[in-house]
Parts: sequence; structure tokens; C-alpha cells
Amino acid sequence: MGGTLNMIGLGLAAIGPGIGVGLIFAAFVTGVARQPEAEGKLRQIAILGFVLAEQFFIIALALAFVLKP
Repeated sequence: MGGTLNMIGLGLAAIGPGIGVGLIFAAFVTGVARQPEAEGKLRQIAILGFVLAEQFFIIALALAFVLKP
């Protein structure tokens, strides 16, 4: 039963980074559409935001398997 709850929690924890990544790249596309000359700088910021958002899921994934009874 505890392992099942961990996997449900993992699924719920995946929602946040999924939404975050979508918002990050939506803002990137909007920014490039408004100022194409700033694409290089915006790309670096978007990739950094993507990495930070994905780290939350990786931490949640590790905790789901470590805390599995």
C-alpha cells in the first residue's frame, strides 16, 4: 500500500514541473517573437529555467523510490 501511495505522489509531483516547463518555453517563444535579436540571451535563460524545473521532478523521483517501504 505504501509503495502505491508513493507512486501516486510521484504522479502528482510530475504535474508541477510539467506546467512549469510549458510556461517557461511559452514565455521564450513569446519573447523571441517580440524581440528576435534577443534570442540567444533568452535561450540561455529558458534552458536554465528548464533545468531548475526538472530538478524538482528528479528529486521527487528519487524520494519516491528511497522512501518506498
